[in-house]
Amino acid sequence: MNRQAQAVVMFLVGAVLLHSGCTDLYLRYVKAGLRPLLLAAGVVLIAGAAAAVWYEVKSRRGHGHRADGHHGHHEPRVAWLLLIPLLALILVAPPALGSFSAMRAGTALQQPYGYAKLPASDPLPLSLTDYASRAVYDHGRSLGHRKVRITGFVALDGKGAPYLVRMSLNCCAADAQPVKLALTGDTPPVLQPDGWLRVTGTYTPKQTRDPVNDRPIPYLRVTEAKPVPAPRDPYDESWNE
Repeated sequence: MNRQAQAVVMFLVGAVLLHSGCTDLYLRYVKAGLRPLLLAAGVVLIAGAAAAVWYEVKSRRGHGHRADGHHGHHEPRVAWLLLIPLLALILVAPPALGSFSAMRAGTALQQPYGYAKLPASDPLPLSLTDYASRAVYDHGRSLGHRKVRITGFVALDGKGAPYLVRMSLNCCAADAQPVKLALTGDTPPVLQPDGWLRVTGTYTPKQTRDPVNDRPIPYLRVTEAKPVPAPRDPYDESWNE
């Protein structure tokens, strides 16, 4: 591409980053904490595009509007097809990773260094990861017989067994890994994969093994399950929706 085309591409990439960072679109790609970096990158790219155009205009004026060797031929029009993915990012918001990805990856549950003291709420709102960690590595000691409330999306294994899942990010959606929770008890008779549920239940020592990586998956004994809308940030478990 010539300089003008490069400037257009830089401007559009910067605009896409700003559009994503100023809306919730960026949450489909990266963690919420990376928003300032996306906005800064968008500003830098747009400024770079403006500088490239200014330099090109100044250069042409300095040469009496004569075209130099770089402009003596036409750029292949197919190069502009590179803009199609950028336009797609603006016009079409991709779905968050769901049950298809979750059931093809092993559970990513990690043992924490410790456990925070739980509040006296009833039922107790917990992230799926926190419950799973306490159930597996703390053997439910900090949970006891308390009712807990957990939100996640539904996934079904090859035999139709239901799981509640949240995808965990280290940085971006490309490194997302699932944390899985098996459900038993009063589960709804019909569950749709990728539908979001808010379940209330109690700890059970029952566990199963993930067939993908043979790591433990704890169970939750469900007493109530309610469909809920997908959260604003499907990857964030810092609070229970």
